[in-house]
Amino acid sequence: MQFCSNLVEPGVTAQLSPNLDGRSLARTGNVLKSRRLPERLGELPGALYVHGGVAPTTISVLVFRPTGVEHREYVQLRDLEQLVAEGCPIWVRIKGLANQELMHQVFACLEVPEPLHQPLIDTPQRTRVDALGHAVLVVMHRLSGTSGNRLVSEQVGLVLLGRVLLSVEEVPRPVAFPELTRWLDQLQPPPCAGDIDDILFFLIDEVLDEVLPLLEQLSEGLDDLEEAAIRRPSPRVLRQAYEMRSTLRQVRGMIWPLRSQLIVLIRQSYRVLDKGAIKGFREVSSHVDVIFETAELLRHQCDGVTTSYMASISNRMNQVMKMLTIVSSIFVPLTFIAGVYGMNFNPDKSPWNMPELNAYFGYPLCIAFMLIVAAIQVGMLWRRGWFQDWTGTR
Repeated sequence: MQFCSNLVEPGVTAQLSPNLDGRSLARTGNVLKSRRLPERLGELPGALYVHGGVAPTTISVLVFRPTGVEHREYVQLRDLEQLVAEGCPIWVRIKGLANQELMHQVFACLEVPEPLHQPLIDTPQRTRVDALGHAVLVVMHRLSGTSGNRLVSEQVGLVLLGRVLLSVEEVPRPVAFPELTRWLDQLQPPPCAGDIDDILFFLIDEVLDEVLPLLEQLSEGLDDLEEAAIRRPSPRVLRQAYEMRSTLRQVRGMIWPLRSQLIVLIRQSYRVLDKGAIKGFREVSSHVDVIFETAELLRHQCDGVTTSYMASISNRMNQVMKMLTIVSSIFVPLTFIAGVYGMNFNPDKSPWNMPELNAYFGYPLCIAFMLIVAAIQVGMLWRRGWFQDWTGTR
């Protein structure tokens, strides 16, 4: 599988073009990774090209009022400033990263600390959990698979700022976090200012939930590969096993930082998190442990597929060598007999005479004797089980 980032639509792979800050997607080991480009002659690299262009930036807001949840679509900056001035708890959702100037203005309006701007805008970022003053930053990746055996990554940034929750999605979707949005609409009474930190860990949990179907898909693929490694071993099976192992390594790399950084967040118990949120983050930490251990088990299953493939290939090679040994064992005595009677010695001048050379039926008798020897050898090898096919399907 291949790892793709900065996509406009799920399943659309990014092309290999550099980014403004000197990053580029370089193909190594059938995986796309972000790397720093060395200094080179010529102009600075252009913007990262994505099929269809970078997704346009749109802003929507969920306002949590005592009467219910109010949805605001395509919010302008002045409208956002009015909502912030009202003091109601809000969830600001930014989709698309094309208009970075607008995003910086939104960050300034929400008083997002300056060091947290770039992790929300630049992609791809390593999964991280940071806290700065009254703000908590979480950068994660939505992971999904496509029919072409590709791993698709969509970056999601989350910032908790007291009464304000900010989410930045790299790839726009018709509804941001649809399951959580429907649950909030039906929640009675509606969320208040003290529930904003709870929504944060619900968001993290929803992103993590999308990893489990991917792992289940990989598990089913590994089961098929293991069966194919025993029944129909071929280099393609081994190549697919290595690709799945590489994909699992990428998933593990996305999950691993959360495992340690969530523990630090829980221990420090930042002021913006109440006891309920701390309990929720402990549940998220357990969820991360389950996903991490599942990925590790699947990596071991990849090793099992490789071992099955090597064992099957070894058995088939032994079967071939066994058949060659059988053929050689049968023809060695026949070759010896033919060599003995093929010696050109004159029987009249030699004290040692071969009476079969002058026999009238010497040739057919020799052939019959050779066939009898071959039949005896075949019978002995058959009784010993040498003709059994050890590579037959189960």
